[in-house]
Amino acid sequence: MATGTFDIIHPGHGYYLQESKKLGGKDPRLVVVVARDATVRAKKRVPVVDEEQRLETVRMLKPVDEAYLGSTTDMFKIVKKIDPDIISIGQDQSFDLDKLRNELKKRNLKAEVVKITGYRKSKLDSSCKIIKKIKKTEFDTKSLKNC
Repeated sequence: MATGTFDIIHPGHGYYLQESKKLGGKDPRLVVVVARDATVRAKKRVPVVDEEQRLETVRMLKPVDEAYLGSTTDMFKIVKKIDPDIISIGQDQSFDLDKLRNELKKRNLKAEVVKITGYRKSKLDSSCKIIKKIKKTEFDTKSLKNC
C-alpha cells in the first residue's frame, strides 16, 4: 500500500509507485490511498486538483492495481479495510515511522512499514515546484487563447 496527495503528477510520483510495487516481490498488487482534500489542506496546502480527479488519475497509472480515497477522520480505517502486507512511505513524507509502527501494532495490523529512500530528480520534481513555476511564468493573452 502506498499513500500520498498526488496533486500534480510528476516523475517523483511514478518512481515512488514503481518502487512501492517492487516491495511486493513476485506478482505484487499495489493499492494506493489518495489523501482527501481536507487532509491535504490541514497538512500541506490547498490542493490544485480535487480529490476525485486525483483518484481518477492515480487509478490510470501503470503500477497501480487499485486506488481509494483515504478517510478524513481516521487514516487507519482504510489500512484496516485493505490489510496490506507492506505500507510504503515516500521519501518526502514526514511520518514518524516508529509511531506509525506502534499504532499499527496497537490496532492489530500486521503491515510492515518501509520508507522509499530514492527519488527521481528533475527540475519540476514536486507539486510545489510546479505551482511556483506556473505562478512565476508570464503568459500573454495570445498564448492562453489555445488553453
